[in-house]
Amino acid sequence: MTDRQSYLNAVKSQLETNIFYHSLALEACMGGIYDYLKTNGLLNDQEPSREEWTLAGLIHDIDYSGEFKEFHPLKTEEVLEKYNLKISKTIKDIVLAHDGRQNNIYDNKAKWAIFCADSLTGLITAVAYIYPSKKLADVKTSSVLKRFLKEPKFAAGTRRDEIKKSELKDGLNIPIEKLIETCLNSMQQIAPEIGL
Repeated sequence: MTDRQSYLNAVKSQLETNIFYHSLALEACMGGIYDYLKTNGLLNDQEPSREEWTLAGLIHDIDYSGEFKEFHPLKTEEVLEKYNLKISKTIKDIVLAHDGRQNNIYDNKAKWAIFCADSLTGLITAVAYIYPSKKLADVKTSSVLKRFLKEPKFAAGTRRDEIKKSELKDGLNIPIEKLIETCLNSMQQIAPEIGL
């Protein structure tokens, strides 16, 4: 078992608040997607552990700051070394997979999950912000789906093409609506921790 608190402290120390909240959101989504796939018998024996999935989500942007930012996500291990922390090659490879520019080999569902869910957390957050309460508790899957499908200018920075890849048969093989529902539910469970 890794000591999540040590990694959490490092991420919090390293990142500005909104990126820190995004990191917590992606950690939660990674756990939610893992649980959904596991419950439905869609994970094979070679798949990384749930802990590896969630830790990759938590630390995936740790080098998105300061002098490391322009090299993101290639400096993850270097930043962690500042805090006397290490990660396995498996976790490093999952982290690298969230960046589609790295010619990654998407040979497990963990890599597909981080790639598809990374940008989705921002869309879900943006939907929460348009509600008077600004609370995730008020957000419904249908509302996020509508803005995803029918309002391309809403949260225009959302990488919708990456999220859509969740439906690939050789990837996650999860319908968009189910991915949104899973990530929204996961983020709702930690809403106080991410200011929503």
